[in-house]
Amino acid sequence: MDKHERRICIYSSLLIVLVVNSPRLLALRENGIIARYWQFDLVEYSFQFLYNLLFCLILFYINLSKDKSLALYLLKKRYSLYFLANIIVILLFIIIGSFIQANLFFENHLPGVVVRGYFVRLLFSAVLIGIIIRILLLLRESKLKEKENEQLKRFYLEAQLQLLKEQLNPHLLFNSLSSLSGIVREDPKLAQFYIIHLSKVFRNALEKSGTMLVSLAEELRILKSYEELLKMRYEKAFHFVITIDEHYLNFTLPHLSLQPLLENAIKHNAVSIERPLVITIYVEDEWLVVSNNLQEIISPENSTGIGLVNLNERFRLLKLKEIDIKKTKDTFLVKLPLIL
Repeated sequence: MDKHERRICIYSSLLIVLVVNSPRLLALRENGIIARYWQFDLVEYSFQFLYNLLFCLILFYINLSKDKSLALYLLKKRYSLYFLANIIVILLFIIIGSFIQANLFFENHLPGVVVRGYFVRLLFSAVLIGIIIRILLLLRESKLKEKENEQLKRFYLEAQLQLLKEQLNPHLLFNSLSSLSGIVREDPKLAQFYIIHLSKVFRNALEKSGTMLVSLAEELRILKSYEELLKMRYEKAFHFVITIDEHYLNFTLPHLSLQPLLENAIKHNAVSIERPLVITIYVEDEWLVVSNNLQEIISPENSTGIGLVNLNERFRLLKLKEIDIKKTKDTFLVKLPLIL
């Protein structure tokens, strides 16, 4: 039993004992019917009350504790043994309780009244306990199914995220190789350094391949290698500015969230020394903002169309929020939700 079930059992036991033993209080009326068969004695009543409470608690315990035999009978659907064991326990409590009370307080009642009283009280208590046990078992089944559903949802979520990340790596490779082809034509020597940094980018991606969320500090560190690739290709035509307070560096976001945004900016905008592309990253109201000056080209590079769609889906699954995309006459920006 968990803590919640134990509390229910204790409170239910107290309520049941109060209900089944309350008629005995009628013996306080000297001319009442109960007073003819039972003389009220506070010590005897206290014994009867506590004994009945012990009966309720034990019946709850042996039926709801997962490692006890009665619960195991129920789990294995051996219903005949389960009910037989409960009946034996109830009869033992009736016999032992009535024997003790009859011998300790024999002057307070007529012969045979104690046994009948215990039979009625404990049997009625057992019926009420059985109803409560059934309710608790139904709640257990409901919690178990809910837990299983949560596990299935988690496994499905992880599978979806893994699929999205597997889509992302080929997307990154496609764009990087496209850039490399241009550098090879322009400066073969520079292409060697490009390949070194490209290997770092993919090494970082592979090292964190099983990671869903990373800190903003880690994501910015990974982004540095990709930044070097862009600087080697565009030199003074590309500017990258990061203005983030240290307070936000421990906030988290999906792995490889920033790199697709840089790719997207390069792909859709003209980049030249006369018209440099400026990408800025900053935090605004706990949203990470990635913006660039807008200077769209008529025919952008070929694209698989995965970038922003992939990123938005990953944020929706992991953060339960979607990214915010805004486009003005001069600026294109993407806002990513951060969570500590």
